[in-house]
Amino acid sequence: MKIIIATTFEPFVSGGDAVLADSLETMLRRAGHKVETLRLPFQPCAPEMLDQMLGLRLFDVSHAGDRLIAIRTPSYLLRHPHKILWFIHHHRGAYDFWGTPYGDLPDTPEGRRLRDSIRSADNRAFAEARAIFTNSRLVSERLRQFNGVMSETLYPPLLDAERFVSREYGDSIVYVSRLVRHKRQHLAIEAMAHTRTPVQLVIAGPANDAVYSAELESLASREGVCDRVRLIPGWISEEVKQDLLSTSLGALYLPVDEDSYGYAALEAQQASKAVITTTDSGGALELIASEKNGLVVKPEPKAIAGAMDRLYEDRKLAIRLGTHGPVRIAELGITWENILRKLLA
Repeated sequence: MKIIIATTFEPFVSGGDAVLADSLETMLRRAGHKVETLRLPFQPCAPEMLDQMLGLRLFDVSHAGDRLIAIRTPSYLLRHPHKILWFIHHHRGAYDFWGTPYGDLPDTPEGRRLRDSIRSADNRAFAEARAIFTNSRLVSERLRQFNGVMSETLYPPLLDAERFVSREYGDSIVYVSRLVRHKRQHLAIEAMAHTRTPVQLVIAGPANDAVYSAELESLASREGVCDRVRLIPGWISEEVKQDLLSTSLGALYLPVDEDSYGYAALEAQQASKAVITTTDSGGALELIASEKNGLVVKPEPKAIAGAMDRLYEDRKLAIRLGTHGPVRIAELGITWENILRKLLA
């Protein structure tokens, strides 16, 4: 089969959406299909968004390939007679982030017009799709709530998951993710000021928000935990990430109302490491079951500190929760065999 994968990207910003598109391309090729991936630049800046969306709509691929699989917003505006969506999130500023501190559209007449235009364009594209899949039940619920659209959840697997292993359970809790405000690395640093044990914290990931990255460094100094917090503000290689996880005690993933469980949580689980997450972290709660393969606590520094101390003081607990990670992945059917079967049906 000839398959087009379409996704958008912000120049010099990497995230899970890029990993998903690249992994899907690799697995489709391994399955013997011919694949072209369209990586379309898109800047989610309020004044120019509608012009960019119109450009995508006018980009005609309707006669190319047997199937179009669209991933990141608003790549699904492309027209194709057999369009499938593996929908990972809305432009959240026009939906669940509207009117919140995390939103990027102003609550002004112009901002409301832009929000309504984004929603209208989305609804048109959704109506054209042969099938819509999502990366989490949470995203499926948002589609139902905001767009009246029904969808099926397909959890994204890791590519070559066997690379993630556990070698030992050391003294460090690892948080690997982009350094952006809604991932809330600041909660992890604030938690370190409340720990009772010598537990260590490693925070690694690209500093997409330079201001926030600088704030994290200042926060560690202000809280007096610089000696137990290691900040790696930059893109780390897969090998470095795998090494960090393989020797860690556990992992943190603390986003606010995240779209999916996040590759950071999935990689930690595959490496047999318990994941500490919070009651408001969204899709992560579909993967992490408290006291089963991780710990779910309130999004408060003291509660997070208590979870970190538990893993440090009770290594049997850390090992038991961690080794259930791969079991949980299997329970949820997170496999490429399942993904390809559904997308190519």
